[in-house]
Parts: sequence; structure tokens; C-alpha cells
Amino acid sequence: MLEDLKKEVYEANMALPANNLVTLTWGNVSQVDREKGVFVIKPSGVDYNDLKPEDMVVVSLDGHVVEGDLNPSTDTPTHAFLYRHWTDLGGIVHTHSKWAVAFAQAGIPVPAAGTTHADTFYGDVPVARRLTKNEVDSEYELNTGKSIVRAFESEDIDPKAVPGVLTNDHGPFTWGKDAMDAVHNAIVLDVVAEIDYHTMNLNPSQDIHVPQYLLDRHYYRKHGENAYYGQNTH
Repeated sequence: MLEDLKKEVYEANMALPANNLVTLTWGNVSQVDREKGVFVIKPSGVDYNDLKPEDMVVVSLDGHVVEGDLNPSTDTPTHAFLYRHWTDLGGIVHTHSKWAVAFAQAGIPVPAAGTTHADTFYGDVPVARRLTKNEVDSEYELNTGKSIVRAFESEDIDPKAVPGVLTNDHGPFTWGKDAMDAVHNAIVLDVVAEIDYHTMNLNPSQDIHVPQYLLDRHYYRKHGENAYYGQNTH
């Protein structure tokens, strides 16, 4: 079932260690098939060196395993909730990449400090609030998904314009039109988090945010109907 999608999700998962976004077995990628109402996700705790396309697990949008001999990622309820709530999402990535995790553990948004950030994220990458003990003890992963959605709704952030978030004390989630697009956004997030860390240390006394007009220019030259970055393939 969904052998082509399993291969795509496998390749996206393998792109995480290839881009130094995961250590050991930390991290997972999924991609949804909206027509079939399922998504494919990495199995839990399997070493990337041992991972195979056929190991990928097919899960329903309510989080139940449809096909697979292995347990799906422990973050499956988070992925499932995000897919149910944001129907434009095609792929989701969760990592423990070092620089994004540093901001998550500090509880600090990744600021839109320059054009490198603005090319992908239209504004700061927000931090979902710290979960309560009750939320952690009861349906922890589901409540993680709910906290992510609340962070965007409370600040009126468009998840398509800012395709990533930090979960407080935990780490980043990113998303995109498919699994590889979500991986791309995970790579960018960790790079800009590292750049921002150094920028904040070099210039701790001033607001480092890029001017709105420059944020607009860089974001919209790559996104939207008037985008002109790259090659015209039509």
C-alpha cells in the first residue's frame, strides 16, 4: 500500500541525518495522502542506518495504524492533529536540531533578522507555550499539536507563511507542501537560528529585526502570484 509514498517519506527521513538535523534516532518526517485520508511516517526508534522504505508506517488521520509491522513515531498524534487542523499541509518534520532546540529551550522565538530568514519565513518563528503537567501526563503528543495551533491562532500567524514552530522545552516542527518541502524548511530554520544566535550576541543592545519592507520584498519575490525568484518552468 502506498509504496511510492513510502519511498518518498523514507528519502525525506534520510535527508535529516544527511543535513545534520538529527542525532541517533531523534526526528521524524511524514507525508499525507489527502484522498486516502492517511499519512506515512517513520517508525519509532529505528536507527537511520537500518531504515528501509518498507519500514514506513501508514497511519489514518485519527492516528490509528493502517499498515506496518513497526510502531509509528511517538510524535504521530502531533502530526495527525496538525494534518486534521491545517488541511493545506502536505508534509511535516520534527527534529532536535541543535540551534532550533536552543531557542526552544530558551523559550525565545527565532527572530526575522535578515533576508536569509525572510526568504522562507514571513516573520518570527513562534514558540508554543510550555505544556502544563496535566497536558504532559495526559495525551502529551496530542497536546503538543494543540499547543502549536494555539500559538498560531493567538498571534494570528498564517502557518503557510511561517511554516515552522518551536515547542517550548522540546524542539522544532516544520511543514510544507510535501515531505521534502518540510525538510527544506527544517534546514532553513536551523540555519537561521544559528545565524540569529550569533547576531544577538554581536548586537545584544538593539532590535535585530529586518525592516518590514525588506521582509516583504524577500518573502514575496519567492512566494505568491508575483514571485519572480528562480526559473520560469511554464
